[in-house]
Amino acid sequence: MIRGFFRLLGLLLLAGGFVFMVYDGARWVADQTLRFTRFGQFWNDIHQSSQQAFRAWVESHAPWLWTSVIRVILDQPVFAVMGIIGILLMLLFRPRKPLIGYSRS
Repeated sequence: MIRGFFRLLGLLLLAGGFVFMVYDGARWVADQTLRFTRFGQFWNDIHQSSQQAFRAWVESHAPWLWTSVIRVILDQPVFAVMGIIGILLMLLFRPRKPLIGYSRS
């Protein structure tokens, strides 16, 4: 049941990444300038205080992690981050391969 939930979450994230790719593409067609929506800006638009609380938590536990990893992820386009996380969730929680033949128990 948990596996199905995480696969559904991965599928929703993948669909959200596709929506943002279409959104950025439509903005490119309209403005004739290629500008991607950054993940940090999207998170800031959704809930600013949670991003600040997450930053304070990460900096209190591992300050090097914020500058080297998290900040790089926040500067990436939304469609890439959501798409990669969605694909990883779908691959990690895919159904098990059926056994070939039978086994004695």
